[in-house]
Amino acid sequence: MSLFNLSSTLRGLRCGLASLIVLGTLSACQVKPLYSESSPVSQNLGSIGISEANTRVGQEVRNQLIFLTSGGAGEPSSPRYNLALQVSSTVIGALYDQAGDTPQAGRIVVYADFNLTEASTGKTLKSGRRSSVALVDFPTQEFAKVRAIRDGENRAARELAEMIRGELALVVSR
Repeated sequence: MSLFNLSSTLRGLRCGLASLIVLGTLSACQVKPLYSESSPVSQNLGSIGISEANTRVGQEVRNQLIFLTSGGAGEPSSPRYNLALQVSSTVIGALYDQAGDTPQAGRIVVYADFNLTEASTGKTLKSGRRSSVALVDFPTQEFAKVRAIRDGENRAARELAEMIRGELALVVSR
């Protein structure tokens, strides 16, 4: 066998060995959908009981969380987990009109403190604080301004519920 044939044979063996290593590594990987209907994560998310709300914005966050965690099925009758949720919001004016000393635009910030515990043991699995911001324009009409604030609060509440759901999914997937 000539030197040329030997080097090409060794090169072919190296490529084949590298291909086997790559295929072996990839076969060990598993891709599982986090939010599929039959996964244990979605079943565990559906077994979270959420505390009652004290404010309108808190009720928006709570309703959205119930919908997101249960897939639209509603609250569980006997929850495996309990989520204590405290929600507050603030309206911050920005871009002040110097002549009228009134804001033309602003931010609505919705805050949530949450604590996820096991219902059977009372052990805390996850606690945290999250916030969401919605930007709004303040029209000159008072009713339109009130409605803009409410719409901004609703947008921020939906976004906050999505963030909290992501945190809960990570915890119950373990």
